[in-house]
Amino acid sequence: MSQRRGIHVDQSELLCTKGCGFYGNTAWQGLCSKCWREENQREKQRQIQEDWALAERLQREEEEAYATRHQRAQSQPAITPFNKFEERKTKEKSSKVNTVTKFFTPSTKTPPKKDTGAADAQSTPSSSSSASRQPIPHSDRATREFIDFLKSVKSGREIFKQCRAFTEDMVYKRDMGADELSECVQDFYQNLSDRLQNQFKGSTEHVERVMDEVEKYMMTRLYTEVFCPETTDDEKKDLAIQKRIRDLHWVTIEMLCVPVDEEIPEVSDSVVKAITDIIEMDSKQVPKDKLACITRCSKHIFNAIKVSKKEAASADDFLPTLIYIVLKANPPRLQSNIQYITRFCNPSRLMTGEDGYYFTNLCCAVAFIEKLDGQSLNMSSEEFELYMSGQASPNWPRPTAASASSAGGAALTQVHSSLDLLTGLGERQERVVEKARQLESDLIDWTDEVEQKVQSALESFPLDTQSTTTTNAAGGTTTPAAAASSAIDSENVENELLPPPLQPQVFAG
Repeated sequence: MSQRRGIHVDQSELLCTKGCGFYGNTAWQGLCSKCWREENQREKQRQIQEDWALAERLQREEEEAYATRHQRAQSQPAITPFNKFEERKTKEKSSKVNTVTKFFTPSTKTPPKKDTGAADAQSTPSSSSSASRQPIPHSDRATREFIDFLKSVKSGREIFKQCRAFTEDMVYKRDMGADELSECVQDFYQNLSDRLQNQFKGSTEHVERVMDEVEKYMMTRLYTEVFCPETTDDEKKDLAIQKRIRDLHWVTIEMLCVPVDEEIPEVSDSVVKAITDIIEMDSKQVPKDKLACITRCSKHIFNAIKVSKKEAASADDFLPTLIYIVLKANPPRLQSNIQYITRFCNPSRLMTGEDGYYFTNLCCAVAFIEKLDGQSLNMSSEEFELYMSGQASPNWPRPTAASASSAGGAALTQVHSSLDLLTGLGERQERVVEKARQLESDLIDWTDEVEQKVQSALESFPLDTQSTTTTNAAGGTTTPAAAASSAIDSENVENELLPPPLQPQVFAG
C-alpha cells in the first residue's frame, strides 16, 4: 500500500517561510502579511530603480540621436524659413524626453484633495457619480454603531473623519487592481494602528478593539466595491473550485481517514453545524465576521472528533475533517471569500490567534482539494479518473473473482432471453400489421359493395320529379305531395266515430 500524502500537514508548514513565527498564507507564497508587504515593497523599489535606469537610457539615446541630427543639419546650407521649424521640433523632442522621465517617476501615492471648491466638484467625471448613491441599510447601521463607539474614545471625532475620508476616496479608485486596493487599505490600517499605539501608550487590547470597529465600518461601506472586483479572476476561480468539489462528491469519509462517526447523534449535529457555519461565511460583509464563521466551524469539527474518539482532538485529525466538511458543504464563492479576507482583514488577526490558525488551515484544505489525486486517496490513477468521470463509483458493489464468472453467465443468459423476447415481439408486430392491412382491404371492398347496391336501387326505382297538379273539390289545384297528405288524413276520418275514452272512476268499497 502506498503511503498517503497531503492529508497530514506539519504545523511548522503553516508558519511564515521567513521564520518570523507568524502564520503564513498560500496567497502570499507562504509568507505572513508583514513579511509579504516588506517583500512586495522591496520588489517595487527594485522595479522603480529598473524603470529609472530605463528612462535614463532612453533619454540618453534620444539626446544622442538629436545631437547627431542637429550636426547634420548644421553641415547643410541654412534656410532661414526652416529655422523656426527646427526650433519648434527641438521643443517637441525635449517635451517627449520629459514625458518619458515623468512616466517612470514613482508616484507618491498621495490621494487627491477634494476641498478645491465647487468648480472641481462640477468637473467630477460622471462615472464617479455612483459614490453619491443612496447608502444601503448595512452601511447606515455600521455608521451609527461606529459613531456610538467612538463617543467614548479619545480623539474619536478625528478617527471618524479620517475613516470617512478614506472610504470616500476609495470609491474613486475602483478601477485599480485588487492588490493596489489591498495595499491602500493595509497602509491605512498600519498608519492608524501606529498612531493609536502612541495615543494609548501601547495598550494593545484597546488598539485592537478600535481597529476592529474601524474595519467593520470601512469594509461595510466598501464591500460592494472591493469584494470580487472585476479586475480579478476571483469569479473564475470560484467556478473552478465549485466544479472541482462537485466532481469529488464520491470521496468518502474513509478515504480521507476522518476520525468522525456520524452515526452518533451529537457528532452528526456538530457536522451539520460546521457545514452551516462555513456556508454562512458568504453572507457576511466584514472580514472579522467571515473569520468568526470559520472559527465556529472549526470548533464544531474539534467537538465532533472529540466525541467520536472520546479523547482530545489533535491537529492531524483536524485538517482531514476540515477537508471533508468543505467537500460536503461546497461553500459559495469560496475563493472570493478567502481572497477578500486576505486582502482587507486586519493583518494582526491573520498572523496570530485562533482566527489566523483556522484560516490558514482552511487555505491548506482548499489547496489540497485543488491538487487532490489518486495517490492522496491511496488508489490508482486509473481508478481515480474513473470516479472523476462518473464511469464508476465507490458506492457501487464490486464483484469478486468467484462471482464474476457466474455474474457473466447470468448476464449472457439474460441477453439471450431478451433477444428471444425481441424476436417474438417482432413476429407479433408482423402479424398485427398483416391483419391491419387485411382489415383495410375488407373495408374498401365493403364500401364499394354498398355503393353498388345504392346505385342499383336508384336505377330500379327512379324518382318522379315532374310537378303535376290536380283539381280538388273546391275547384283549386293541389300538388301530388298535398294530395298524398290529404289522402293520409282521410284514412283517419272514421276515427271520429269512435266512442270517447274511458274515464277512471272511484268505487266505494
